[in-house]
Amino acid sequence: MDAVTQEDFSYQSLRQEHLQMAETFNRRAQELGCEDVSDYFWYHTIDLGDGLITPGTYDYRFNLDQFHFPESMTGMRVLDVGSGTGFFAFEFERRGAEVTSVDLPSMANLDRFPGETLEQTIRKVEEMMREHALYSADQKKGIFGVEALKELHRTHLDGPFKFCHGRLKSKVARCYSTIYEVSGEKLGQEDFDLVFIGDVLVHTINPLQALAAVAALCRGTLVVSQVLAETAESRPMMLYVGGDQPGQDEVTWWWPNQECFEQMLRKLGFREATLVGYHTGRVRPGGGAYKRAVIHARR
Repeated sequence: MDAVTQEDFSYQSLRQEHLQMAETFNRRAQELGCEDVSDYFWYHTIDLGDGLITPGTYDYRFNLDQFHFPESMTGMRVLDVGSGTGFFAFEFERRGAEVTSVDLPSMANLDRFPGETLEQTIRKVEEMMREHALYSADQKKGIFGVEALKELHRTHLDGPFKFCHGRLKSKVARCYSTIYEVSGEKLGQEDFDLVFIGDVLVHTINPLQALAAVAALCRGTLVVSQVLAETAESRPMMLYVGGDQPGQDEVTWWWPNQECFEQMLRKLGFREATLVGYHTGRVRPGGGAYKRAVIHARR
């Protein structure tokens, strides 16, 4: 079997596995008398008990040790920035933390390239979601081609999180803010022992401004997980990855290299910033491999 055939086989196999997982989840949700969640986009795989496991694009259940979180978070106040479906927020709570989850108040608050329209940005998000779809666009019940921002927010962010929150009987506090405007006043908490930012800064036009806003809320350890540019030079630099075509990017523009990220964190008041490793896996259902750096910064 040549490389192309192997890749195609792997893609089809993983897609079929993911499709089966989604069908099992939807069937089990019906058996348990849950609301119809078949139009939800599940960013994370979360085991909700009772045989109910969300068919997430990212499954972090088996590589959590790669993030180097404390095994016990009892007594800690933790902030999860950009929670998505909420896997990390609920995991922090399971470990004993008092957790606050923050996410966008509207899909209209997504960052976009200067001059780009909101319609172009939403279209890109829908295309990105379509790549991870389990059914074709005409089979899905509402998430693709949806014009209403409220509906897109419900199916992509708010609905999945609230569903998991209810099933887990969670006490995680849910707040809404852009990353630039996040504050102690909005969150009802001025500082946190641990702050986690996963794959968020890459989707900001002004990553340093975003990082500074979150850093101000951290009194202990800031954990950031994201792509870092692999550069031959050791000088601090930020790699632009947005391309030159209007409306043609993955809502991603800047990849700092390791030295850049560590220097920004130290300048923001952290006494040390260390690359502690990477977490790796495959995106479902497409099967593409990913590799994300994990950086811990400490006051």
